[in-house]
Amino acid sequence: MSENLDILIFGAHADDAEIGMSGLIAKQVAAGSKVGICDLTAAELSSNGNVELRKKEAAAASEVLGVTMRCNLGLPDRGLYVTPDHVAAVTEVIRLHAPSVIFAPYWEDRHPDHVACSKLVEEAVFNAKLRRYMPEQPAVPAPDLYFYFINDWKTPDLLVDVTDYYGKKEAALGCYQSQFGQVSPDQDVALTPLNQGYVERVKARDALLGQRKLIPYAEGFAVKSPYVVNLFGPIRT
Repeated sequence: MSENLDILIFGAHADDAEIGMSGLIAKQVAAGSKVGICDLTAAELSSNGNVELRKKEAAAASEVLGVTMRCNLGLPDRGLYVTPDHVAAVTEVIRLHAPSVIFAPYWEDRHPDHVACSKLVEEAVFNAKLRRYMPEQPAVPAPDLYFYFINDWKTPDLLVDVTDYYGKKEAALGCYQSQFGQVSPDQDVALTPLNQGYVERVKARDALLGQRKLIPYAEGFAVKSPYVVNLFGPIRT
């Protein structure tokens, strides 16, 4: 029997969630939240590393962050599309874990798989509540949906202070040496944006996001629908 989650995060590849929001993951886990990550592909077309190594790196990062579960749907790398089969696969994970909150990649990004993942999750969140869609699985209420930034970003709708957990984020990203590790001349490694100072640029982005609120490190998120605020400011009696 599957375990219900408070938060479920989708990424096209292992390391997407860590790039965008591993500070928040660590913060939520420390607060007692049950957090899961679902990677849609095995990243089999990545220029560096291989499927087995990426699995080990993802497992190591998951241990650093303390997530409750991590799964991989094995959908084709560079072959993600909003097809009935792909939407059904994502919907099944949502129904299996009935999260209160879902995160997906921001809908604009230089990597087409990130954009496709964003669209797939949005479709699946809608379908998960339809009781006559895949009726062999119970429908679940539509969770709140937020979008995290990977490569491209805009002024966020929400900021989360992750300063106290930034060491965890750096440690999680450090697990992906096949992607972010320094390259020496004697290595048979392709030069990519990921191994050319990418982690340093992520850190600079997170510092820049927090700057307007005097937060040392913040992660930003976008929304497509309004979010609810109960009260503003302190309540004086």
